[in-house]
Amino acid sequence: MRFRTFLALATCLILPVAAHAQPVTGPYVSLNGGATIQNPVNFNAESSGISGKLQFRPGFTVLAGVGYGFGDGFRVELDGDWLHTTAHKADSTSGQFRVHGTEDNYGGFANLLYDIPVGLPVFPFVGAGAGYQFVGYDPGIQSSVQRIFGDEGSFAYDVIGGVSYPVPGVPGLALTAQYRFMQVTSSRNYLGNGGQGVVKIGQESSHSFLLGLRYQIFNPPPPAPAPAPVAPVAAPAPAVAKTYLVFFDWDKYSLTPRSIDIIAQAASDSKTAQTTTIDVSGYTDTSGTPTYNMGLSWRRAKAVAAQLVADGVPASEIETHGFGETHLLVPTGPGVREPRNRRVEIVLQ
Repeated sequence: MRFRTFLALATCLILPVAAHAQPVTGPYVSLNGGATIQNPVNFNAESSGISGKLQFRPGFTVLAGVGYGFGDGFRVELDGDWLHTTAHKADSTSGQFRVHGTEDNYGGFANLLYDIPVGLPVFPFVGAGAGYQFVGYDPGIQSSVQRIFGDEGSFAYDVIGGVSYPVPGVPGLALTAQYRFMQVTSSRNYLGNGGQGVVKIGQESSHSFLLGLRYQIFNPPPPAPAPAPVAPVAAPAPAVAKTYLVFFDWDKYSLTPRSIDIIAQAASDSKTAQTTTIDVSGYTDTSGTPTYNMGLSWRRAKAVAAQLVADGVPASEIETHGFGETHLLVPTGPGVREPRNRRVEIVLQ
């Protein structure tokens, strides 16, 4: 029931914004560390007849992962984790008594995550996944009446929520802060009392609060330099450049039917106007980060250039540029979604 509740919560968070993600594109690596709070765990010692709950002090978690972003906000990630906590007392049927010893959780998870654009410098994300977790007591958790030791495994799931902050000036690098709930789904049997008995440990869960780094391995190409101003010179009847504008939906680089018609007209005119160069330049509005917008402008320009080639224009005649949120057609402040700035300009020269 608890697992279905968390999945429903994650789905409700994802669906309203699924069409407007701030994407991570391509492979990346991540490393996180922080504090862990382990919930009390049920135990039942068959040999002594003692049962109750083990209590734990706060511990720590280390989490490392490799992932892949699909460019639409969704990411898949494989994580390896290690959780370390210390037991300090037990509430049992025979009363409360002190215990000592450590519990170590380690294993791996496959997670699906989604990055949410909110028009701020930080990007929230949510996710969930499943995996396998080993829970070990070595050399054991012990008291004056009982000792528990051994390593046993179980299927597990996790639910994640956090925020990322792209580091200015370091393309692909982001700081992350996240909360992670992890549930071990099955009870497990361990050796007790020097190996003479069995102690059953119930399902267990933990809450981890983590800080970390995420690095996107392949990043968009560096910004192309803005065209340098050229001093006017006298020239005999220069040919007039002809410009075509292709507009895009927010955070998209796919072509609409209207865009395809405009590109086809530009391709047709280039064959009859003695064109020597076709300049294709992509732009964005000011929503999103400058680094992301630079990559998006390149993707828009490349989509238009590919359609020109499909319409019969030789690729050698096409020069492609991406200028991100610079050279706005309609001047705006930062973070403004202006449709006329989301464009590609085709210039026949």
